[in-house]
Amino acid sequence: MSLFVIVCFLVLAFLGMPLAFSLGVSALAGLWLSGFDLLVLPPRLMNSVNSFPLMSIPLFMIAGELMLKGGIMERLVDFANAFIGRVHGGLAQVAVISGAGLASVSGAAVADASALSSTLVPSLRKQYGLGFSTGIVAAAANLGPIIPPSGAMIVYAFMAGSSVSVGGMFMSGVVPGLILFALFMLLCRIISKRRNYPLAGEPVSLARILHELRRSFLVFLMPVIVIGGIVIGAFTPTEGAAIGVCYALVLGFFVTRKLTVADLPHVLLTAAKTSAVVGAMIAFASTVTFLFTIDMLPMKLAALMQGVTDSPFAFLCLVAAMLLIVGMFLESNAAYIMLVPLFHPIALQYGIDPLHFGFLFVLNLVIGMLTPPVGVVLFVVTGITGVKMGDLVRESWPFIAAMYAVLLLCMLVPGVVTWLPEQLGY
Repeated sequence: MSLFVIVCFLVLAFLGMPLAFSLGVSALAGLWLSGFDLLVLPPRLMNSVNSFPLMSIPLFMIAGELMLKGGIMERLVDFANAFIGRVHGGLAQVAVISGAGLASVSGAAVADASALSSTLVPSLRKQYGLGFSTGIVAAAANLGPIIPPSGAMIVYAFMAGSSVSVGGMFMSGVVPGLILFALFMLLCRIISKRRNYPLAGEPVSLARILHELRRSFLVFLMPVIVIGGIVIGAFTPTEGAAIGVCYALVLGFFVTRKLTVADLPHVLLTAAKTSAVVGAMIAFASTVTFLFTIDMLPMKLAALMQGVTDSPFAFLCLVAAMLLIVGMFLESNAAYIMLVPLFHPIALQYGIDPLHFGFLFVLNLVIGMLTPPVGVVLFVVTGITGVKMGDLVRESWPFIAAMYAVLLLCMLVPGVVTWLPEQLGY
């Protein structure tokens, strides 16, 4: 039965049916094949999305969109310019800093890619040409799901169940995210110097840095309040996301004064569309997971894995190799929803820290967003900038290699991921 459901889903997906409906039709076919009463489907669909924690996904999306509409990009770029100064690859490093700053308020690579492409690429291409400029932007946007808050980590925590908390997942991404940020900055410097790109920007001035810091202080305060409140237990992730929405409204209307009432319908519609897709996939995937469970697929898969190897590291390598292939062809939210209920319990049987495995799982699929043929970030950047896919992929490879280097580091040294959550009691 499990094999039938999986084959049905893959066939429908490759025929072009939207992934949520591919899951739904596969679930319906599996129920029919198994002889279940199809009336079990509606309440299961409803119960799977009738969840208070899931509300944090659309709320974080709304907060991120409000911050973008409220002029956050301009302040982030101004601060980054003041901080970097006149160095080789300075403008490229500004893009990476802006991507990291944007990641701390949005948590979504697609939204970050859209914002960075439309605002920074026109300036970047004058210095570096279109290919390298778009490669930088795509890589910087991919920091979105790694640096908290992260929509991908919320979905993972929801699908993994009680053994993983959203706050713990957020904290697991801080140290690896900073390492990846530093590697991206270094790559920008090395590539720019090797290609002899011209110097850009003004010399560093402490007065200018302090001026821009004062202008951007309230922007940087948002992730401190929201993520800090979640970590110390002052409020739940959903409540934190709602506070983030209120904070973004106040900031956009009264501080930057770039947000208008006319912007609100677009913000709400964008968040609603994305949330509806995620919600539909979770609803239909719950039935697929139910069928897998009664077919004892997780137990069979665990027995198979443990028959192949009893080494936790070898298991992580096998999962990483599988997710590399999955990430190339399957949209990441669908991968979380389908695969986390299967592999998370097996990781626990191997004695792997749930936060460690969760972060590795997320990072694997985040890399897939930057990898052809179905790298969603690549499509967003090409659609906005008009760069050829081949040029973008060629310039993105150094950054993809850096992400795989961080993935390998996190696999070999679990403390890179787990140290900060452990210090905070997760």
